[in-house]
Amino acid sequence: MRPDRVMNADEQRAFRLGCRSFERGEVDAALVQFEHLLRSREGLADVHYRVGVLHERKNDLAAAARSLWKALRINPAYAEAILALASVYERQGNFERAREITQHARAPGTANGRLDITTRGKLANLQAELAHALREAGEHREAIEAYRAALDRCPEFHDIRLRLAATLRDAGLPDQALTEIRRILRHYPNLHDATVQLGVTLYTLGRTDEAIREWSTVTHQDPTHEDAQMYLRLVRRP
Repeated sequence: MRPDRVMNADEQRAFRLGCRSFERGEVDAALVQFEHLLRSREGLADVHYRVGVLHERKNDLAAAARSLWKALRINPAYAEAILALASVYERQGNFERAREITQHARAPGTANGRLDITTRGKLANLQAELAHALREAGEHREAIEAYRAALDRCPEFHDIRLRLAATLRDAGLPDQALTEIRRILRHYPNLHDATVQLGVTLYTLGRTDEAIREWSTVTHQDPTHEDAQMYLRLVRRP
């Protein structure tokens, strides 16, 4: 069937009831309506996307991936489907495939193949979540690559850069961590969490006096900052 023809009354009813059940969280009811609609109207990317989301809610990840791929074959620039598919692969433990999906996502027809700002932000956050999972699993090098990929999309996301710095430090690369933290502080000089992490990194390099100065600066500006207070207590303890 042509995807661009006007829906008949039966199709309109199935779509309306499916969307209503989808919004209410009625998974099985929504699937019945959407699958009925797709039997006569296969070219609806939005419906394939919703079916994929519904299958993921039922923990049928293989079916979810199939439906999301169908949505992307119809509309390769479908940002929500890209994010949902990467999430499915991440839940399956296939971090490499999730990374591949987000890294190679491009929106056809945009300048230089660039994604719009909102989509880039969503993908950057998804890659950062993947990086965090890799870091938790002890895969520091791969986590660093994933954090850097996220920052390639959105270099202004200082919270992701701060997590990159902490991972670099954990991986035995404190000098690179310093570079990232100082880059943050050039743009956000009053970001206390970054200053605290600067102190931690200096301390790991044996530069205790400099670390104390950074933490003291934070407590002077914000006497309630618990992390800065804690680190000062630890280094001053006899």
